[in-house]
Amino acid sequence: MDTKFWIIQAFNGISYGALLFLVGSGLSLIFGVMRIVNLAHGSYFLLGGYVALSVIAATGSWALSIPTAALAVAIIGLLMERIFLRPLGFDPLRQVLLTVGFAFLFQQAALDIWGGNNMDINPPAVFNNSIVIDSVYFPLYRVFMIVMALAIGIALWLAMEKTRVGAAVRATVDDAQMARGVGIDTNRISMIIFALGAFLAALGGVIGGAFLGIYPGLDFEMLPLAFAVVIIGGMGSLGGAAIGALAVGLADNFGKALFPEVSYFTLYAPMVLILAIKPTGLFGRE
Repeated sequence: MDTKFWIIQAFNGISYGALLFLVGSGLSLIFGVMRIVNLAHGSYFLLGGYVALSVIAATGSWALSIPTAALAVAIIGLLMERIFLRPLGFDPLRQVLLTVGFAFLFQQAALDIWGGNNMDINPPAVFNNSIVIDSVYFPLYRVFMIVMALAIGIALWLAMEKTRVGAAVRATVDDAQMARGVGIDTNRISMIIFALGAFLAALGGVIGGAFLGIYPGLDFEMLPLAFAVVIIGGMGSLGGAAIGALAVGLADNFGKALFPEVSYFTLYAPMVLILAIKPTGLFGRE
């Protein structure tokens, strides 16, 4: 295997990790702030892709489909949190049962509305080109994915570190009871974070739909990967989500390229190892 092979596989792993960051960062923040194990999170990814397909069919604009789909699914997540999850309180079993029920409802609704065929989101033709560096081809769309994830990651970091809302979110992650004691409206923070998590997952669905496709069952394929990102990185940590997404993306890509027979082992073995050494994840708080 020559150097070109390793460069291409690393690039593909990083670009896939960029997509997983969009899905995993929202899930990490939701659990870190609200302590909700949201098993419907993969459904937001799937719905984002399907809504984008409808927007493209109606308007012909791929660029318009990105914010429209993300905002539409964010509203769905907001309503789900306000109407159904909030009244449940913090009972983990009830949360799991409710969110897995919603996951099946969303999947059935998608099947009834859009059918069971595999669909593709077609970005503008310019993204079909590649950047060539020293005879190595880097698909432009995967470069776009990496740039998009970087931009969103930086924006989220600035929002969390440099704004009053971000300070309130960090305080809620550290100690929700203490945050309420100093006057922070943790209910409002929870609402914002849940909507943001759904927004990011749907954004991932639109962007990822161009090379993964959109089809029934994709939600349950993405969910364990998102949880792997959160478990490796640590719950409630954006930096941890970024490191976790990169680790999962590289492990998945190199595992399939080098050891296809045991690719699932190479993907989830690092997660098991990290859990054994540091149960809270690399950047999780005790």
